[in-house]
Amino acid sequence: MSHAVPALGVVVLCASGCVWYLPAVINVRAGGDRPRSRRLAATACLTGWGTTALLAPLLLAGAAWPTIGGVAAAGGAVCAALRSRALVERRRERRETDRHWAVLGGPAPGEPARPRRAFTGWLLVGLAAAVAVFAAVLAGGAASGARLAGAVAAGAVVTLVFLGLAGVRAHTTARRG
Repeated sequence: MSHAVPALGVVVLCASGCVWYLPAVINVRAGGDRPRSRRLAATACLTGWGTTALLAPLLLAGAAWPTIGGVAAAGGAVCAALRSRALVERRRERRETDRHWAVLGGPAPGEPARPRRAFTGWLLVGLAAAVAVFAAVLAGGAASGARLAGAVAAGAVVTLVFLGLAGVRAHTTARRG
């Protein structure tokens, strides 16, 4: 398969991803009007989508697969680091809000349960793991029909496992909320 086919897939994926990266652009541009954790999460989102968008020209230029994989891995690592930092910042902001409410003597407002967010998070992690397993199986040697079938089967199994985990996690989140 030529590099043009995955490049087309990346372009279509990036075009459809505007529902995530356009609100992230708004959050980053809002500056101090948004909490720091939200801006960090938006920056992580933009980093992930920017890395994905960077893959299209690399694929069209015919870059080697290790180069493409290295760029994707580096972008994914930066994205994960920013998202982790955003989560730490969010917990700090919650503790600060709880302290403020304690000074006022009122109950701290709770956050509603978000089963859809829990499901989406687990599903996205599962899809990323499935892609990694698929690539690892294919990277093991010469491409053949049996190796491709094994890679597809392994990716499908990982996806199904994480789909089940996502459903269970969303159900427990909904019951708690």
